[in-house]
Amino acid sequence: MAGDVNKSRRTLLGASALGLVAAQLGTIASANAQESNNHRISAPGTAGTSKGSFGPLKHVNAGVLSIAYAEAGPADGPPVLLFHGWPYDIHSYIDVVPILAAAGYRVLVPYLRGYGETRFLSASTPRNAQPAAVAVDAISFMDALKIDKAIMGGFDWGGRNANLLAFLWPERVKALVSVSGYLVGSQAAIQMPLPPAAENKWWYLFYFATDRGQAGYAKNTKDFNRFIWQQASPKWAFDDETFERSAGAFENPDFVRISLYNYRWYLGLEPGERKYDGLEKKIATFPTIACPTITLEGDANGAAHADPSVYAKKYVGKYEHRNITGGIGHNLPQEAPAEFAKAIIDVDRA
Repeated sequence: MAGDVNKSRRTLLGASALGLVAAQLGTIASANAQESNNHRISAPGTAGTSKGSFGPLKHVNAGVLSIAYAEAGPADGPPVLLFHGWPYDIHSYIDVVPILAAAGYRVLVPYLRGYGETRFLSASTPRNAQPAAVAVDAISFMDALKIDKAIMGGFDWGGRNANLLAFLWPERVKALVSVSGYLVGSQAAIQMPLPPAAENKWWYLFYFATDRGQAGYAKNTKDFNRFIWQQASPKWAFDDETFERSAGAFENPDFVRISLYNYRWYLGLEPGERKYDGLEKKIATFPTIACPTITLEGDANGAAHADPSVYAKKYVGKYEHRNITGGIGHNLPQEAPAEFAKAIIDVDRA
């Protein structure tokens, strides 16, 4: 048993760019989980991206935030919520949204707390980015727009958010598409040391734990984020215009604080808020997910990620994994938008 646990720890690495997946994942999965069906799909390539924009954004007061979001498609269409990651923004879905809107979906892409035009309503609200807080933002967003249930999609922080919603509020999630799978972690899981090669993938986590790292990120935010893009998607030939379009989101006055808080919270260097303790305790049990799910992985993802065989048993409903080839990296929705959009449509029909 100990050997199996250690093998799972080595495999998981810390399978997301937003938190460390629990070392126990390989041993606590439900015994009745449906096995993954793996498919390999070739994307047309990563040479360029659309130069489009979402146009004027909408805003809604939801919980502690005024959330800015893009919306497209018929108002009475099946709702789809798409969540971006770090250090990215809503433009990760710039070419996904029109495909889904044309297929009849009501597509909503909110800026997460600390990004873009999203703002805290009160200066006294803690600039907290622990996972439960970001998940509650999504529920508040749905409540404010009177959306009872939606298809969820995401990658990186957004993939974590979509997974959390699927097991914390399963009644609100019709289906799930998650890049890199079960992106769920806890403060306890991060205490387990990893082999050197795995720890190396998390260099910025440890950098952010230092005063020098916090100052360095604040001083060199854009250059740092561009470097993360290059590391995470080594074959994605994005140009300056593509990066600058997203870099505007980093000018949010709370962006640096929120970014640092997320990673520092996992290390126990930020306190979180007591009101989220119950949710964090449930997250730390790594529940299974019952809604129809498709997970995706790019063949050139330079960020830490688990092999899909490790997390397949966390999805106990209808489940499929798809490997997207063609030099596709971490920002899969922007690098392979047609494949991501197809996964949303297919999982809705599951």
